[in-house]
Amino acid sequence: MDRRLYFLIPDRQHALSVVDELVEHGIDKKHIHALGDPRTRLDGLPIATPRQKNDVAKRVEKSCWNINMASFTLALIALIILPIVHGPSWWLLIPAAIMIGNFMFGLHLTSIPSSHLGEFRDALTHGEILLLVDVPETQIADVETRIHQQHPEAAVGGVSWSTQAFGL
Repeated sequence: MDRRLYFLIPDRQHALSVVDELVEHGIDKKHIHALGDPRTRLDGLPIATPRQKNDVAKRVEKSCWNINMASFTLALIALIILPIVHGPSWWLLIPAAIMIGNFMFGLHLTSIPSSHLGEFRDALTHGEILLLVDVPETQIADVETRIHQQHPEAAVGGVSWSTQAFGL
């Protein structure tokens, strides 16, 4: 699965330079997106889609987590009620398996890096530009190192999973 890297860039000129550097190193421009305050000039930069601006990834994560917790709770209730109503039986394995599955899914969700746009709102209101770069997981360190070495003004803002796989 691709990861989304966040880079805070102080101005448009530096952002254009970073985008050129990324494209030069084989990252397709359709995997690079720029966000800024409405007063910030972004012409010449690959603009983020409305879904990216609204941080769909955060809503997807929250929905998955809420469904996971609701399912776990229902399985726990079933695990408590089934023995009272029917006595001990093999049916108790179903809610127990659901609870174990939900627990493992929850552990997996908490291990995925998770930066979100809300973390950058203050910087964006001060005129900085946020570049969202979607890269394969194996290229994260290379891209971060390259940008840090070539553009020390660019602050690495974090990593998250990318919604690119879902077309968002």
